[in-house]
Amino acid sequence: MFGLDSWLAGFSDGTTLLAVAAVATVLGLRHATDPDHLAAVTTLIAGTEERATKAAARLGAAWGAGHATSLFLFGVPIVLFKAYLPERVEQGAETAVGLLIIGLALWLLVRWRRGLFHVHVHAHERLHAHGHVHPSDHPHETVRARSPLQAFGIGLVHGMGGSAGVGVLLLGSIHDHALALGALAIFAFCTALSMALLSTGLGRVLASARLRASFDRLAPGLALLSLAFGAWYALGALDVAPYFF
Repeated sequence: MFGLDSWLAGFSDGTTLLAVAAVATVLGLRHATDPDHLAAVTTLIAGTEERATKAAARLGAAWGAGHATSLFLFGVPIVLFKAYLPERVEQGAETAVGLLIIGLALWLLVRWRRGLFHVHVHAHERLHAHGHVHPSDHPHETVRARSPLQAFGIGLVHGMGGSAGVGVLLLGSIHDHALALGALAIFAFCTALSMALLSTGLGRVLASARLRASFDRLAPGLALLSLAFGAWYALGALDVAPYFF
């Protein structure tokens, strides 16, 4: 992002295991803060129900695992054979990431439109923000939350984008294949770890009483921002709009 990854990768001489591992770790932990990841994870976990922090951590871990899996699988040919994805395929993968963010944003809007973030007070005077609808009085019709398996699939698609760039960073000064594979594995693992931590933190924030009480008003703005970012990301991948990543 904005040349930061290239600057970090420059600290590795490609021969010292400790230096390579350290750089791969920092790159992996930083990777989750890319704007496309932030947009995706926020809409992924937005509006999680009771125990939102645990739910967000579970979804974030699954999302990160899927992302790390495709990142590693697409990175191995680059590491071993310098076999990069064809430009058109890489462009398609990046476009798919933008469309994925758009899809998550639209689904958040749909859930908001259905009234799934309505807040009300129970008889025992405790405030609850529910991820479900309630027809008349108090009987509730539960809405199924996004499953970890779905989050894993989203991560798989998301991890396809930018895989060539990752390979370039890791291979820039690493000539030993075993060392480069190890660096790629560390990078993928730390990416998954940072995504899980990021999701847990966002889940904790979204679970706060104040945000849960006002989430019905915040959800459309959050969805529209993610929708605009996803559209720009997809258009940027297609060289229709300026692209900075």
